[in-house]
Amino acid sequence: MTPSGAAEEMTPSGAAWELLVPAASAPARARGRALQAALREAVRTGRLAPGTRLPSSRELAADLGVSRGLVTEAYEQLTAEGYLRSDRGAGTWVGGAARAAHPRARDLAPRPAGARADFLPGTPDLSLFPRAAWAAAQRGVLAELPHQALGYPDPRGLPRLRTALAELLARRRGVVADPERVIVVSGVAQATTLLGFVLHARGVRAIGVEDPGSPEHGTLYASAGLDAVPLPLDGEGLATGPLKESGVRAVVTTPAHQFPSGIAYSARRRTELLDWARSVDGLVVEDDYDGDFRYDRAPVGALQGLDPERVAYTGSVSKSLAPGLRLGWLLVPAALAEEVVERKRTMDLGNPVVDQALLARFVERGDYDRQLRRCQRAYRERRDTLVSALEEHFPGTEVSGIAAGLHVIAALPGRYGPPEYFLERTAAAGVAVRPLADYGRAVERADVRLVLGYAHQSPARIRDGVRLMAQALRA
Repeated sequence: MTPSGAAEEMTPSGAAWELLVPAASAPARARGRALQAALREAVRTGRLAPGTRLPSSRELAADLGVSRGLVTEAYEQLTAEGYLRSDRGAGTWVGGAARAAHPRARDLAPRPAGARADFLPGTPDLSLFPRAAWAAAQRGVLAELPHQALGYPDPRGLPRLRTALAELLARRRGVVADPERVIVVSGVAQATTLLGFVLHARGVRAIGVEDPGSPEHGTLYASAGLDAVPLPLDGEGLATGPLKESGVRAVVTTPAHQFPSGIAYSARRRTELLDWARSVDGLVVEDDYDGDFRYDRAPVGALQGLDPERVAYTGSVSKSLAPGLRLGWLLVPAALAEEVVERKRTMDLGNPVVDQALLARFVERGDYDRQLRRCQRAYRERRDTLVSALEEHFPGTEVSGIAAGLHVIAALPGRYGPPEYFLERTAAAGVAVRPLADYGRAVERADVRLVLGYAHQSPARIRDGVRLMAQALRA
């Protein structure tokens, strides 16, 4: 019986029939699969609507110039999959199981929409990515990598890369780096989540985070079941009094260049922090997110080097190369190593082998050090440009956190406020900025204090962006 409300029978002149013509022209061995794929796609996209009656296998075979058996096989296959239905004596019809799809790939990458000037922090200059050196390293890796190395890797990472990273971090950051306790991860985000899961499995339910600090820390630990407890800072780093009163036994820090304030933890505060960790049998997580970028004096060494059994150290190539590479490292205390490695294994079975071998070669041959020097020169110039532009267009502005990193803190004089007015005017002018108040509860919100990222912009664009901000306020 004909289905009620059925569409007209598909005819050779119909647009849907025309979709099958290229399939009929496919090579003989692939013609059957091509015909099935074309019919399937026509149903999925709605070109063949539910209830459409298809020609008999004999008629369609004659129209397309293919064997009847080919069409019969295609009808039978798509009927078995649910795309078509066949009623005895009533022919073959498009079924109702499939719904027309409208495939669309959205880009959810974070970026300001239509900004004329972008001072949002956290992004390096992606045009500085060393394409030629990276391509050369990739060719070398593909030529030398043995076939067996393409199997499932050690979940900790390739021994070659772990060894290269251990030497690099010991030399540049002063960490105590045993390659057996280096774990290759997909950036600091995965390192954070791994530690969160392991701490949760050990009964930890809360972790301290810097206030102000990176919003991502709290979000990532929450995904592992941990509550983030905001802890205030003072001029030397994380304030130890509130830390002790909080009752937490784990805390996340950015001691080399605190995010976002830009301070470096004092030697005294580092000692106090480690004394606290020993007294509560606790853990300090050190996020060394931009420790290599120090401009006016030698980089401050990593906290982990003072007590590798109380500090878990993590970093990545997101600022030095590109965040899209999704490559980082985690050094864990011996007491946590086995649990973290097991969690890493069950999470993803390890990072891509070719990418690991590529980074190892890049580090071993000195290309990574050259890239860091290149970035430091460029970012120092851009920092100086930003400071000068602020002095010119916003006289009286106090700039801090400039000794390292990829952003500065700019405290504007009161005449440019209140903050709501400033942010409204700059947004209307197409200038993307972020107030310091967005990063913590403990920040005074009465003043205009901005976290201005500069690394991803050329000096000319930095000058233009600051000028646009000043013009917006004058208007």
